[in-house]
Amino acid sequence: MKTNDIGLEIKESKVLVEKLNDLLANYQIYYQNLRNFHWNVSGPNFFELHAKFEELYNAANLAVDETAERILTLGARPLSSYQEYIDNSSIKEAKEVSEPMKMVEIIKSNMNTLLKLERETLEAAGASGDEGTVSLMSDYITSKEKVVWMLSAYLR
Repeated sequence: MKTNDIGLEIKESKVLVEKLNDLLANYQIYYQNLRNFHWNVSGPNFFELHAKFEELYNAANLAVDETAERILTLGARPLSSYQEYIDNSSIKEAKEVSEPMKMVEIIKSNMNTLLKLERETLEAAGASGDEGTVSLMSDYITSKEKVVWMLSAYLR
């Protein structure tokens, strides 16, 4: 059995790398959607949404970096071009969205997509004994579930 530098089986790590790269691509498009909304939100809820979108894109930026570094830790190359992100993301670019509530709906939907991918990655990481990835995904899921709850409450 061949292992990578951190002692995980290379064959199983390849599956995790694919899942993590998929997550990375989705995070990058999600991040850009948040930047778009932060720059373009207007209306009576401007101040609260402008600040919330910034908070969320800062968290997403950190997750992008941590996910890419986890891929490197597993001995592989993270996706790193916009074309790779677009080609591998199920989250789509939000273009010319001007309605603030629609922005919140899109963010909530994007987060649900990320949650699904994180849960799949968590399961695969657990099955392969990759505690580093398990821990990372657990943290992302816990944090994101709370934000989805808050966004849902905001949309009611």
